[in-house]
Amino acid sequence: EVQLVESGGALVQAGGSLRLSCAASGFNFEDYVIGWFRQAPGKEREGVSCISRDGIRKYAESVNGRFTISSDNAKNTFDLQMKSLKPDDTAVYYCVAGRGSFRFWYDENEYNYWGQGTQVTVSS
Repeated sequence: EVQLVESGGALVQAGGSLRLSCAASGFNFEDYVIGWFRQAPGKEREGVSCISRDGIRKYAESVNGRFTISSDNAKNTFDLQMKSLKPDDTAVYYCVAGRGSFRFWYDENEYNYWGQGTQVTVSS
């Protein structure tokens, strides 16, 4: 059974940092594109960052330079380090894994598996 379990969501002040973690199981980690999406209240879900099968990293323009994605293939975990957080980063964050095309990493339809989500709230 495939499972993705996020942790690390919290309430943080603007300018602060937070690290989200995703524990993955039930699939071959290295065969998938893995990453993070988020959904803010009243907004569509959006791709935040991902890592390709070859280790290439992609970031949404809104988080580039502030967020860093990393993975530990031996432990089947991947993290999202978030710095200089802004109120606009407030959202439910989901870790994802998929066998779709890395070219369309920002498209939620490329991902087969989703975690349950973890809430990140950034206060001003």
